Amino acid sequence: MVIAGVDIGNSTTEICIGRIDGNGNLAFLSSSEVATTGTKGTVKNIKGIKEALNIALDNAGIKQSDLSLVRLNEAAPVIGDTAMETITETIITDSTMVGHNPDTPAGQGVAVGITISIERLDDVDYGKPLLVMVPDTFNYEEAARILNSTSCNIAGVISQKDEAVLIYNRMNRKVPIVDEVARLEDLPEGKIAAIEVALPGMAIRTLSNPYGLAKLFNLNADDTAMVIPIAKSLIGKKSAVVVKSVQGGVKETKIRAGRLSISKAGAGIQQVDIDKGAEAIMAVAECQGAIEDVSGERGTYIGDMLQRMKQQLSSLSEESESELTIRDIMAIDTFVPIEVKGALAGETAMEKAVAIAAMVKADKLPMNKLAKLLQQELNVDVKVAGVEAVMAVIGAMTTKGTKLPLAILDLGGGSTDAAILDENGVVKSIHLAGAGAFVTMLLDKELCLEDRDMAEAIKRHPLAKVNSLYHMTMENGEVVFFKEPLEPKLYARVVVVSADGLIPVMSDLSLERMVMTRREVKDKVFVDNAIRALKMVASGKDIRSIPNVVMVGGSALDSEIPELIQEELANSNIVAGRADIRSRMGPRNAVATGLVMSYLSEAFR
Repeated sequence: MVIAGVDIGNSTTEICIGRIDGNGNLAFLSSSEVATTGTKGTVKNIKGIKEALNIALDNAGIKQSDLSLVRLNEAAPVIGDTAMETITETIITDSTMVGHNPDTPAGQGVAVGITISIERLDDVDYGKPLLVMVPDTFNYEEAARILNSTSCNIAGVISQKDEAVLIYNRMNRKVPIVDEVARLEDLPEGKIAAIEVALPGMAIRTLSNPYGLAKLFNLNADDTAMVIPIAKSLIGKKSAVVVKSVQGGVKETKIRAGRLSISKAGAGIQQVDIDKGAEAIMAVAECQGAIEDVSGERGTYIGDMLQRMKQQLSSLSEESESELTIRDIMAIDTFVPIEVKGALAGETAMEKAVAIAAMVKADKLPMNKLAKLLQQELNVDVKVAGVEAVMAVIGAMTTKGTKLPLAILDLGGGSTDAAILDENGVVKSIHLAGAGAFVTMLLDKELCLEDRDMAEAIKRHPLAKVNSLYHMTMENGEVVFFKEPLEPKLYARVVVVSADGLIPVMSDLSLERMVMTRREVKDKVFVDNAIRALKMVASGKDIRSIPNVVMVGGSALDSEIPELIQEELANSNIVAGRADIRSRMGPRNAVATGLVMSYLSEAFR
């Protein structure tokens, strides 16, 4: 007989086809993988199943009529979602301005003076140092001509257009110039101000230092403490402008981000404020008792997110929202760039935020409906078979070098799962929120990309810096040369090195910063979740009781994630690594393979 094992995952649907002869000998014939259609565990999966099944049948050289049985994983519908809650914000009051990162500042150094429009240079005291503001009504040639002809003491220039270099090149006396100040008209005149332009490849040093600001503006100790948010918001900038105003200032405020209510088995409902940070949230989530449900305070971002997830799954699973539960959450502290409120040039500051992944779960009834409809369409017997985690462990046992007790980490797109099979055949499993999609969201935010597709590419592929049109340096230091010139748009850019070619990353962040952020995010999500999951399935909650851990799933194909987990588990003397299902599939196809193998054990025991 010919059997097809079908694993419906959050991101992909995988098929394994095997033939069992009359003596109980199993031969694997083929496999396939397609993107999951619809939400996992709902009837919309049928389209993807049929597509994957046709591919696998073609690979095996057999017809659909040759199939005897299709076995589906017993997977309850699960929706994972993520949210980012900012818990601090920087606000500018009145006239104080924060710096930004224009692409074209000119000159270098620090300049202090009184702000004055270029139109009123003839009306001021010639002896005082001035910072001349050039609105977009002046072109660079006219601005340079006026600056060269005046007898005023020009200390620096603030330009509304991106013409700093053009003005600088035409000035007889070279001074630092900051440009791209979009709302120049809001910058007050007659105020003491300071500008700074960093050396090429460097960041500013004086205006990002509270004591540097104190020296320039003659501040006392109390005033210096008040300018800390200014200095913080300028760290890493190539240029900056700060205006001293009696009324104005910069302040960092704490936002009330909402409250989570976590219902625990035997422990009642525990509440925690989002703005207390990830450590406080996870302390409540991981304390004694399993999570039965989680809700968010109404009218807050987190409350809306959790409610939206339940509504979405309710419409797909035909269960009422009251029957759906959020069974796990994962919180991570992070810093994200948020536009400074009241700033004049679109400036951003790195604000504290909490990123949260949550998982909504329904019961298995929709899977039975799916199986019934699939059977009608295929005219083949379809059964909902073993629990997904159990099947994954059985499939993982085909990896050479493994033995019982054996644990698996299923590293997916929407969730991180763990299961352990002991010598007596007893399986414990857990299903946790936070996986590949969570990493993508964090990378998109922390790298200021505003492009989920680019964040996904950075997550999956190595990066490089294009040094010339004929060579680039990979993130590991390797230098790659080209016979034909690269596209000019790639020059001096960080690029994603994918199978489809080089993709430029439209960001000013360095290659080193991007690589470091990517590894840190993967470590926060996957390593922390792996340890959390293994503790939940380990006897006595001690992961050192687990001798072997095999990593399966799509994220186990990642070039970094398995190694990060492996390094962490090596500290507990655990043998860990990527699976190689059936010695040919790598970490893919574990559940589908287990579905076929488990039928063999059931039919011939």
